[in-house]
This record gives sequence, C-alpha cells and structure tokens, in this order.
Amino acid sequence: MTAAGGVCVIGGGLAGIAAAVRLADLGLPATLLESRPELGGATYSLRRDGRTVDTGQHVFLRCYTAYRGLLDRLGTSGDTDLQRRFAVPVLLPGRAPQLLTRRGLPAPAHLLPALAGYRLLSPAERLAAVRACAALRYVDPDLPATDGRSFGDWLADHGQGARAIRRLWDLITVAALNLPCAQASLALAARVFRTGLLDAADAGDIGRPRVPLVDLHAVAARRLLDRLGARVHIRSRVRWIRPGPAGFRIGLDGTEIEAGGVVLAVPHQAAAALIPPAAAPAAAQWHKLGAAPIVNVHLRYAARVTALSMAAAVESPAQWIFDRSESGADGQHLVVSLSAADAEIERPAAELVAVQRRALADLFPAARHTPVRDAFVTREPKATFRQVAGTRAYRPGSATRLPGLALAGAWTDTGWPDTMEGAVRSGQQAADIVARDLVSRPRHHTEAAR
Repeated sequence: MTAAGGVCVIGGGLAGIAAAVRLADLGLPATLLESRPELGGATYSLRRDGRTVDTGQHVFLRCYTAYRGLLDRLGTSGDTDLQRRFAVPVLLPGRAPQLLTRRGLPAPAHLLPALAGYRLLSPAERLAAVRACAALRYVDPDLPATDGRSFGDWLADHGQGARAIRRLWDLITVAALNLPCAQASLALAARVFRTGLLDAADAGDIGRPRVPLVDLHAVAARRLLDRLGARVHIRSRVRWIRPGPAGFRIGLDGTEIEAGGVVLAVPHQAAAALIPPAAAPAAAQWHKLGAAPIVNVHLRYAARVTALSMAAAVESPAQWIFDRSESGADGQHLVVSLSAADAEIERPAAELVAVQRRALADLFPAARHTPVRDAFVTREPKATFRQVAGTRAYRPGSATRLPGLALAGAWTDTGWPDTMEGAVRSGQQAADIVARDLVSRPRHHTEAAR
C-alpha cells in the first residue's frame, strides 16, 4: 500500500468520499483508507433475512446542493425521490392527518397557508408561529452570540408556548439537529429553518433514497473512484499520523505509508486521537462536542397498514415514520426514526418494539390487528455531535497548523448542522485546502513544524 506523493484520505464516510473524488478531479493521486468493511460511514446498510436494510432513514433537502452534486457524480441521483413540493403529513393519535405543505408562492409566503391552517395549534398559536417565522428570517446564524443562545429561549421570547414547541418547532428541530429546541443552538436552528424552509420556496422539498444506502453511496463511490484512478482500501485502521520527509507518515496495523498530504475525515473522537499535536493544539477540547444518539425501530407488518410513505407524529412515542417496503413485497416495512434518543438508546429492543407497536396502532388503526412478521432495532449511539448552544467554539475549521493536513467531517465548522450536506461540503473544502498546500509547500516545512 502506498500513497507517496499523493494524498491519503482517512475515513470513507461521505466527507472522505467527497474529498477523494475532489482530489482525483484535481489530478492528485488519492488513497482512501476506511476501517470498516465498506464505505459510507454513518450511511450504511446491513443484511437481515436475505434483505439489505438501512440502519436508519436518511433524508436530504433540495437545498443540499453539494450532496446532490455528489449523487450526480456517483450516478445515483436517479435512485432517489425528491418531492416536487414540500409536504409532510403530521399525525396526532385520534385525529386525521394534518398536511404541512408549501404553496406556489414566493418565500416566505409559501408557508403562510400551511401555518394558518395547521389545526393542531389554536388560532392564537398559529398567529404567533407566523410572527416567529418572520422574526427568524432576521436571525444571523453566523454571529457568535447567536450560537451562544438556545433555540428554546429564543422561541419563548417570541411567544411560543410548550404545546406549539411540541407540535411544530420540535417536529423539525429534533429531526434536523438531533436535539429538542430547549437544548439546540439557535445558530444551527436558524440555519435549518432559514436555509431549509424560509429563504427559498423550494429549499425544503424532501428527498429520500429508493435503494439501500450501500448502493446509493458505497458501491457507487467505489466504482467512481476506481474509474478516477484513486486507491480504496477497506478494513484499514489508521493508528497514528506524523510529519515525515515526504509530508506525512501514516501508521496502520503492521505497516506504514507516506503521503504528501492528508485529509482526516473521521468522527471528532477519532480525529482527536489521531491528529499530530502540532496540527491542532485545541484537539483536546473536541470531546466537548459530545454525541447524540438516534434509534430506529423496524416493524415488518404482514399487510399494509398505511398508505403514507412518510409521516411525522406529535404527542406520540413515535417521531418520524417511513415506509421502506421493497417494491412488490408482501406486507409493509415501516421504520420509526427516533432522534434525540437519549432515553431510548439503552432500552431493551423488545421494550422499544412494544412501545412503537402500540404507538403505530394509535396512529394507524389497521396496525392494531395486523401481525408483525419481523421487528428489530438499530442504534447509533454517536449519530451526531451534540448540537447545543455554544457548540461552534469547539468546531475546528478545515485547515490545520500543518500545511498539507486538513480536517473533514460534518462536525467541523461548516456553518451547517451535522448533516450529509455538511459532510460533503467539508470533504470538498478539505481537499481544496490540501491541494493548495501541496502546490505552495515550502521546503522542509515538516522539520519546522516539529
């Protein structure tokens, strides 16, 4: 294995894939190292009973321009469905679905009819929500003071009561930031609502994969990188990174390689352990980013229990529900995605399944008497970093103090929440930084950096 003269990308998630593709496009030899058996990082699939099943449901928005561009490059955009117009059925036990949808009006008027007609809130709550949306358009997500405040405090100051937060604001915030409004950074919440829903009429249209994530990302990335001449090595765990004569030396189990540059595209916990101290003296603080879990409960019913392909639930143990049934398959495979799952991450699978079976029976009457053929739980204890107020102070930029070594990952300071879009943007930016450093690298820089 060698990367001498080229760039080594450590980590084969979306950030690492995006970095490797960008480097290859720039004409730089790239070697991608991934410790797992397949690329994809947090967006991965597993095999169960002869089927390929995603560990959880990942969605994207129309405003995810970098991520959608990567799908175009991978040749898998056609394996996704993107709404022509934002529409989410919201379910409350015992009530008919309430559709939140945008109208064909310019932003921000496109959401006014939906909020005005959102009957899960009182007329006074709806009017207050419209006013809060108008005020949110003027919150600058890039100001440090904005990040230092919680979204919940801001909502309270703008007339949003507990029920409005549960039934409207948390509906989006918990799914997008993996935290409830009370804890979430105002800056990141403002980024979500402004970029995704308020600034452009079509920005929040929701996209979903029609194929397993392993096919959407991992298999397609291997195929593209092979065609571009990049090397990909799976089951290759990096143990250390050190400055070296050719740029950097990288230690793996039983061997080491040299590279002119490095893109470190791993989660913040792993990055802090790998990065040379001279490159990022603040790495000891990265643990303060923490971690927030996501739990997914999979229920395979013997017959269809709902015609909805996607829905959100309020005042229910369920949160977001997705139909992941295979085309032509008997029955229906529903996935209940539970974000901000601190209370669920350690609960026994049988208990989680029982709770969600009751929850879906309350939401879909047909589920009450339909047998469940299979049920299982997938867990991501460190699905995202903990996107609380004050988070940005611990998110490093892509560039480090060692020229030729850059950081990538949705946890870095992308200005975005921990999303697939942020991951792709970070990988592309890190690749550009390393490419520039290699062009302008002075002689003996590594000796000086020591």
